[in-house]
Amino acid sequence: MATNEVINGENLAALKTMPDESFQLIYIDPPFNTGRSQVRTNRSSISSATGNLGFQGKRYEQVVKSVLSYDDDFADYWAFLEPRLIEAYRLLHETGTIYLHLDYREAHYAKVLMDALFGRECFLNEIIWAYDYGGKSKSRWPAKHDTILVYVKNPAKYFFDSTAVDREPYMAPGLVTPEKVARGKLPTDVWWHTIVSPTGKEKTGYPTQKPLGILRRIISASSRPGDRVLDFFAGSGTTAQAAFELQRKFVVVDQNPESIEVITNRLNALGVEYVLQVK
Repeated sequence: MATNEVINGENLAALKTMPDESFQLIYIDPPFNTGRSQVRTNRSSISSATGNLGFQGKRYEQVVKSVLSYDDDFADYWAFLEPRLIEAYRLLHETGTIYLHLDYREAHYAKVLMDALFGRECFLNEIIWAYDYGGKSKSRWPAKHDTILVYVKNPAKYFFDSTAVDREPYMAPGLVTPEKVARGKLPTDVWWHTIVSPTGKEKTGYPTQKPLGILRRIISASSRPGDRVLDFFAGSGTTAQAAFELQRKFVVVDQNPESIEVITNRLNALGVEYVLQVK
């Protein structure tokens, strides 16, 4: 029987030890590249350490050169992220889905490159997670959303269960029947969901913590009970908790000692059985 795992280690090295097609769902919330502090690599194209230029061959190399020529900082960011996404593709089951969580600074670049890396036909959705909390700029429209890019391994065989997800209130309940109002509507690709409250019970203190409601919706839609879920930028461990509560098995990876402490404390409080590995 599959075991829940918390891995304390560098994620690329950890991913390389995992067997092919061993996860139904991958969710990652990588650093958003907001600091623009990466070191230049001076690479004219992106390729993995093995020379793999992507799953679309020459087309991928051409897209990389074209897109990354516009922004040297993003080229460095993608040099960091791309080999991890290649491993994610390998690790996804044929029916599997990956959710890549980014903000507005990188989403437009990432969409083009993910099309080339996974295949444009494997693009499923661009989810907008909208929230209304924090400071409001008066010199521009305040940025109050994240982007979650959704890609599947095989567009002919991927799993998606819309009936398993939570429902939302109708914005115009007077236009639908009372029965529909009581049931609620299926979510669209725009999700209105508050951030983790700084004073709420869900708060762990980890600075980039994501709400359980977002991960519950993702896991419910794209996996079944008993399936394996992977998050290799685990942060506060929200993916692990949501997977456990929905009866999925999880593997989460982070090399930050603060992250591992928060995750293990969170899981211990829930009585979750897991294996802690150091790699």
